[in-house]
Amino acid sequence: MKIKSTRDFLSGLMFIGTGLVFGIGATNYSMGTSARPGSGYFPLLLSVVLALLGAVVLFKSLTIETEGGDPIGPIAWRPLLVTVASIAVFGFSLPKLGMFVTIPLLIIMVSFAGKEFGWKGVLLNAVVLTAGAWFIFIWGLNLTIPLKPWFMA
Repeated sequence: MKIKSTRDFLSGLMFIGTGLVFGIGATNYSMGTSARPGSGYFPLLLSVVLALLGAVVLFKSLTIETEGGDPIGPIAWRPLLVTVASIAVFGFSLPKLGMFVTIPLLIIMVSFAGKEFGWKGVLLNAVVLTAGAWFIFIWGLNLTIPLKPWFMA
């Protein structure tokens, strides 16, 4: 069997692998029933869908011919590292700095991952996403997420 698209082949393997890992992890939580799903129900369902999507992409890579084999280009290290670092900083900062500081910090940090950067758009995104997060998680779902930094609470 010949791989006709390297990019699709590796993407399909990645989707299947990620779906399997998260599916196995979801089995550690209670499944519940369809009428009353437990905490592992939705992650397991999503991981199955992801693995099936990977199988479709993998099948496509083995059946549909692409020009030149569709090779994988160079890895974009800057966006990858900036995004991972931004999410890590968000996770560590949220309990101490609160939502009103941490979400704008995340938006500003992650905006440096791309080549085009404008303060006007970044600050507008920070305000809109912070207000949206407050509306959904604090007002709508009544979650107990700190809003202000620990020294102001």
